Amino acid sequence: MIVPDINPVAIQLGPLKVHWYGLMYLAGFASAWWVGQWRARHIHRGWKPEEVGDLIFYFALSIIIGGRLGYVLFYNPAYYFNHPLEAFFIWTGGMSFHGGTIGALAGFYLYARHTGRNMVEVADFSIVLVPLGLFFGRIGNFINQELWGKVTDMPWGMVFRTGGPLPRHPSMLYEAVLEGLVLFVILWMVTRKPRPMGTASGVFLVGYGVFRWLVELVRVPDAHIGYLAFDWLTMGQVLSLPMIVGGVALIWWAHRKQVI
Repeated sequence: MIVPDINPVAIQLGPLKVHWYGLMYLAGFASAWWVGQWRARHIHRGWKPEEVGDLIFYFALSIIIGGRLGYVLFYNPAYYFNHPLEAFFIWTGGMSFHGGTIGALAGFYLYARHTGRNMVEVADFSIVLVPLGLFFGRIGNFINQELWGKVTDMPWGMVFRTGGPLPRHPSMLYEAVLEGLVLFVILWMVTRKPRPMGTASGVFLVGYGVFRWLVELVRVPDAHIGYLAFDWLTMGQVLSLPMIVGGVALIWWAHRKQVI
């Protein structure tokens, strides 16, 4: 299958350009707002629907800042040291989920402090919404034809304009399904009834870490980084391991505390 060559600019009005990548972020935050409103009305009785808008604002700002800084520092620090202004060009792509996670923690802390809530409570409510943003973000990667995988002879292999003439694993679509749709369903099922505080956040960390670690086995690492060891270990896998360990520890802590 040959991936259609979609113009990364969705709308252009004179000098103003609206990129598909940015629209995917907007779709992710909009869907998170809608689902958060529904959950506040029907599942999380301790939350008011009108609180969700403020939460999404804190969440969106912290994820964008953290995700961009994470990419700059984790994946390409030498380039951005020499081109510092390009660190602000988020419409060109280049966001780190692991950096976004650190940013999200800061956002949870600030929102919790602002509203007088427990930070873990804020994280548990918010974390169910994150896979929606991950799904749309990976679709944005697909439109940009970036983050493709290794060459494959599987029938679903795709030829990317940016990846040469051979079919490759559509690894960004694997991530859209696993880290987006599947993880969303898992978290939804876990949070259908009250759980010890911290459980949802722990499940998210483990689920994302495992799915990302697996997809990295077929995803081509950034050319300027390559494999870190063994001709298969990537930066994404290294950054995912602390998430898995931290998620397991958080689930253990949550059930030991049994605070619902």
